[in-house]
Amino acid sequence: MSDPPTHKRTVREEFTKQANAYATNSSVTDPEKIDRLVQATTASPDTRMLEVATGPGHVAFRFADVCDEVVGIDLTKAPLEIAREKKQKRETKNIEFMQGDAEEIPFPDDSFDIVVCRLALHHVENPGRVFQEITRVCRSGGTIAIDDLVVSEHPERGAYQNKFERLRDPSHVRALAVSEILGLFTKSDVEVDQIETGVLVPEVEEWLCNAQTPEIRAMKVRDLIKRDAEQDLSGTRPFWNDGELHFVQRTAIVAGYKLGSSTTDVE
Repeated sequence: MSDPPTHKRTVREEFTKQANAYATNSSVTDPEKIDRLVQATTASPDTRMLEVATGPGHVAFRFADVCDEVVGIDLTKAPLEIAREKKQKRETKNIEFMQGDAEEIPFPDDSFDIVVCRLALHHVENPGRVFQEITRVCRSGGTIAIDDLVVSEHPERGAYQNKFERLRDPSHVRALAVSEILGLFTKSDVEVDQIETGVLVPEVEEWLCNAQTPEIRAMKVRDLIKRDAEQDLSGTRPFWNDGELHFVQRTAIVAGYKLGSSTTDVE
């Protein structure tokens, strides 16, 4: 796997190229899915919230309807420009967008009451480092929520899905199993109090088009998914509907609260 600076350049290149398509993608814009994430947190009029990897800001804007102050950071300028244009059109006063690296979040410790990251953790090479930063900038007792693609708990099946996801979009590193996400919470002293699973059901050709996948790689992706449909290799359950190939991407929202510095010994 490439070193982090190289991969971050790949992320910038892909999300610059995909910015407009990503901003209008129904799986990203779906208000019902965004509301589920908001409801998994302690969002209220007196809270300050951070979205890590905000992209075009759909999640951040929904939180701005509820929270006192919202900040969205992203590694890539192109989606941030879309978010800022939307802010200007909506005249939203309590939201700010800025460029920032999820591995080095540009805020002091304990800066936010809520920190969320949606559909982005599978694009980072070191999710543990990112989660440590998310935890660092969240105050004790504050809410942390991750909403992301998840893969099979069976490593070889999860690896199969990640293989065709990565061929389609090289900024994809690895979607985690739910148990791995729970491990991130535990290692960072965050108490999990909510887990909610869901699905996305992309049509393969549209999904490839949105990522502008070169045809030589797109052919490999199609072959892998068709083989999956025949042999059940990943758990994504590919199927045809009206002659179009689809598959199921599983998702999970995991939310919890950051524990304080003191611990209780159990005898």
